[in-house]
Amino acid sequence: MDHFLEEIVVRRRRALPEMLFYLSGAVMVLFAIVGFWMLTNLLSAFSLPALAITAFLCGVAVLIYLYRDRLRTEFEYTFTNGDLDFASVFNNQKRKNLGTMRVKNVESFGPVDSNAFRKLINMPGVKRRNWFLNRDAALYYFYYQKDQSRTIIVLEPTRDMVEMIRKYLPHGVYQA
Repeated sequence: MDHFLEEIVVRRRRALPEMLFYLSGAVMVLFAIVGFWMLTNLLSAFSLPALAITAFLCGVAVLIYLYRDRLRTEFEYTFTNGDLDFASVFNNQKRKNLGTMRVKNVESFGPVDSNAFRKLINMPGVKRRNWFLNRDAALYYFYYQKDQSRTIIVLEPTRDMVEMIRKYLPHGVYQA
């Protein structure tokens, strides 16, 4: 029998990110309109300060266009027979694969509020990857070593996901 579970983590308090998303759209359009208007004026009378301002306004509009989808980020965890896939979804349109992990290769797993996590996070040379959205959620960590680099992944799985992960962990890896 296959064990499969997929979870999508969304931000609980979404008022500020939603407001920033719509505000960034308005600022992007405003900067683009003013930038292109100044560009047409540059064709008739060239000046270096006007060129710098035009480049700045158009550049900010392009950067907002490229990065505003990140205000609506969701994380997706997919567990399939001992393999855990991580993905980040931006604005329900773009998907970025963050990686795949075999649960049996994990050296430590448990809740973030445990003493084992405090010991691991204070070790020198540990890379921390935060793949969660809600700080007040029940957060869990994975600690593993690969190619002489030590990594801790912090995420927010549901209780069902945690129980399914614990079935595939080696003995003694779960740190409560």
